[in-house]
Amino acid sequence: MGNLATTADEILRCARSLIIAGGYNGFSYADISEVVGIRKASIHHHFPSKVDLVRTLLQRYRTEAQAGIAELERHHPAPADQLRAYTSYWAACIGDPTSAFCVCALLATQIPVLPPEIVAEVQAHFRSLSAWLTSVLERGASEGSLAFAGTARSEAEGFMAAVHGAMLSARAYGDPQTFRGITEPLIERLVAGRP
Repeated sequence: MGNLATTADEILRCARSLIIAGGYNGFSYADISEVVGIRKASIHHHFPSKVDLVRTLLQRYRTEAQAGIAELERHHPAPADQLRAYTSYWAACIGDPTSAFCVCALLATQIPVLPPEIVAEVQAHFRSLSAWLTSVLERGASEGSLAFAGTARSEAEGFMAAVHGAMLSARAYGDPQTFRGITEPLIERLVAGRP
């Protein structure tokens, strides 16, 4: 049974890197078959349809993201440090073609052509991330370590959009440093006492 799980994991890893490289419609089961070295029928055994495969991938991605945030919170109790750790995670990923981009952010750019089941998973990821960022900003404001003019929610949405936009800019310019150049000033502006 362990081998089945390993094959499914390989299929999911491959699908994730193919989505990051070319989007939802940029890969097929034939591509996965070639990369993983299994027959298409084996992929269909694990994931009867592409929607099943990508939905499972996104559910796993969201679970991993939540676990990563929980780990980040354990190691970085201060709100500003949590924001820095979050952006540092993505800064470290940017140079790796298999994880250089948030798969949900990439799929969000393709929502008009995605099946509704996939759209629902992408939206759930964004809602979860926004709720976490809002809570970090609220805590920072109540402790006096972060300052911002609007609501924590609107600031969280802006921060999230800027981080994902920085991923796009780094990809567009082919320069991983672009990401830090955009995200580091975002956090510094939030730190209390900054203009």
